[in-house]
Amino acid sequence: MNTIYRVIKRPLITEKGLTLKEDERTLCFEVANSASKQQIHEAVEQLFKVKVQQVRTMVVPGKMRRRGKYSGYRPDWKKAYVTLREGEKMIEYGENV
Repeated sequence: MNTIYRVIKRPLITEKGLTLKEDERTLCFEVANSASKQQIHEAVEQLFKVKVQQVRTMVVPGKMRRRGKYSGYRPDWKKAYVTLREGEKMIEYGENV
């Protein structure tokens, strides 16, 4: 990966993600499919200036979609749950959702 912006694509702002953020100090991001846990760890630390305790990743399979008689699959994508260390300032996004 060339830059941290290619590793982390966007934060996932969902009801589950915001609950994890408040209760367990865990952030949820969509990341590049080829990104490793170590690359995600370093990218979050550099981008948000926080210390990361743990990174968990999962590959979300693409869903089948149809347009009339044509069908196909959306692409697979990778999700990362990043847990911050105790005492670290929580990153603020999705406040007005």
